[in-house]
Amino acid sequence: MAALCRGRHRWKTAGSLRVFSRNLSGKFDYDVVVIGGGSGGLACSKEAAQLGQKVAVLDYVEPSAQGTRWGLGGTCVNVGCIPKKLMHQAALLGSAVQDAKKYGWNIPGPVTHDWATMAEAVQNHVRSLNWGHRVQLQDKKVKYLNMKGVLVDEHTVKGLSKAGKETILTAKNIVIATGGRPKYPANIPGAVEHGITSDDIFWLKKSPGKTLVVGASYVALECAGFLTGLGLDTTVMVRSIALRGFDQQMSGLVTDYMESYGTKFKWKCVPEKVQRLSSGELQVTWSDTQTGGEHSDTFDSVLWAVGRAPETRALGLIDLGVRLDEESGKVIVAADESTSVPNIYAFGDIAEGRPELTPTAIKAGRLLARRLAGQSSELMNYDNVATTVFTPLEYGCVGLSEEEAERRHGKDGIEVYHAFYKPLEFTVAERHCSQCYLKVVCERAGDQKILGLHFTGPHAGEVTQGFAMSLQCGVTYTHLLKTVGIHPTCAEELVKVNITKRSGLDATVTGC
Repeated sequence: MAALCRGRHRWKTAGSLRVFSRNLSGKFDYDVVVIGGGSGGLACSKEAAQLGQKVAVLDYVEPSAQGTRWGLGGTCVNVGCIPKKLMHQAALLGSAVQDAKKYGWNIPGPVTHDWATMAEAVQNHVRSLNWGHRVQLQDKKVKYLNMKGVLVDEHTVKGLSKAGKETILTAKNIVIATGGRPKYPANIPGAVEHGITSDDIFWLKKSPGKTLVVGASYVALECAGFLTGLGLDTTVMVRSIALRGFDQQMSGLVTDYMESYGTKFKWKCVPEKVQRLSSGELQVTWSDTQTGGEHSDTFDSVLWAVGRAPETRALGLIDLGVRLDEESGKVIVAADESTSVPNIYAFGDIAEGRPELTPTAIKAGRLLARRLAGQSSELMNYDNVATTVFTPLEYGCVGLSEEEAERRHGKDGIEVYHAFYKPLEFTVAERHCSQCYLKVVCERAGDQKILGLHFTGPHAGEVTQGFAMSLQCGVTYTHLLKTVGIHPTCAEELVKVNITKRSGLDATVTGC
């Protein structure tokens, strides 16, 4: 039996929640309700509020399997880009200390690293960002609710607090930006009980010690890289290939450098089980898929980096008819981020076919907010989005990989210019540099439009960012040659590159 409610919402049915989308005045509570307080969701909500929309944001962090939880800001702020880059910097400083001796700095005694000091500094910075996001929402008059969000219909969201309190919100438009979380492998005994993920590594109070990193995604390699750089015995277990989806020649250079840097790799290996010994160590058993043999070793920590899953569970999407990709579980969206249900939108890591990158989500969120407010019709351009893998030797790229360019244009339809170079700062320090490399993938015909650009070396992100803008402008190899470099820099090697792979000539840069 349905009973008329005298409050904000018109109907509530006993036994199950059934709410009509408007209150008694015929108006929605909000213009936009955003589910997800990560970088994309926050950008969308703040932009919408700035455009005069009434906005609410729901954000709730389910603790990891190991109990780690964090504040407002999503993956990037708390367990991704920010703490990752800071710990990468900590590792680079360790290398810089060794270089400094060659440059004449007298550094007495052995140099050691204290995890607890670094972790506290990184975590304090992250907490300051959490607070800053809350203040920004308040300043922009965005209602922040620390609640899980579940969709009831295309205009209604049920918020559920940690204490179990329910709050109903109605909105003209609902935006889903809940991102993803790390996956644990299925059917491996002890994986969840004894393993950690990237949701945990940045919040550890003490050093993880000897660590096995399982997986070869950019998350796996970045974590393994900074752990090695901090002086920890680190092994990466790879089932198939490293950096899937990236240019595979560049991937090989990254992992080759990591091996020379001290990271151990176990290729074509698959973990079978994880057991905790009486000593407290973790014994990992794995099989070698090439030889068929079984092996084991002990570690202090096992870090699973075997992919990420979208946070679509418990959102009520399937019940509403929101289409999900069967394989990935992500929300299928159109070019304007709309889903299969009117008034429900999704973007960022949760959307199928979108780059899992923070700046992409931020820009897409802002553009969506402008469209929902009727201020713009501009769509997000997902082509030629640059990114960088912050491994010990950084790898920056924008545009197509060589493999993808060849697939689209044919081997005879592309020209690849490349060069091996030596960073000046590596010379006095006598640093290994055989993996410092760049290549520019172009159309072979005409002015040779640049299709992709790849760079391994110091500050790869800083180098790649400017070239990313040039690809948005349709840059050609001719434009590159007309550009005067800044000397002496690593970036200038890109505007000097003149040897093609097709020629077979030695691509090693000599002299200035």
